[in-house]
Amino acid sequence: MKLTICELSYLNELITSCVNTITCMSLFKNQVNDAELKSLLCTHFPVHIEDYNKKVEFVKNVDTASGKLNVPELNTSIFAENIEKCKLAEPITINTNITNLTDREIALSYFLTLKRAGKEYAIASMEATNPTLRQFLKDAYTMSCNHSFEVYEWMTKNSFYPIILTTGDQTGDISSIYNPISL
Repeated sequence: MKLTICELSYLNELITSCVNTITCMSLFKNQVNDAELKSLLCTHFPVHIEDYNKKVEFVKNVDTASGKLNVPELNTSIFAENIEKCKLAEPITINTNITNLTDREIALSYFLTLKRAGKEYAIASMEATNPTLRQFLKDAYTMSCNHSFEVYEWMTKNSFYPIILTTGDQTGDISSIYNPISL
């Protein structure tokens, strides 16, 4: 089975994205100071390598590509505990003459990369006609989604990313609009 031009185009873009992610993660692992963030990066890194290699495999020979990505389970900690204890994010000061990244800058860059990649995987999976490629792209979406959640938790726990809970009035206003359907 050959790839469609759409599948090839998405794979090309996703492979290029992987090159960027892996390159940045290589730099991040060497600059990060926080042990927990470093552990996340080091744990995620081999999955990104596997993801890249699987995409290259599809482009080189779609007929023999296995397409099975080892998707790590979602590892949660902060939200399973007490979300109300989260503080507002600390203000950001943008450094326009940067030579080294802070842990916050590393986490934010990686987080935004994962979010963008996840969106691309979701779109590409809906366009894929090859069932093996489609499943791989869905798995890659889940991987991005799970990794981004772990980084989001780390940033929130360290007051580097905002988390603002709704009030009862806000939830009540929205929930009053909708009612269940009886069959």
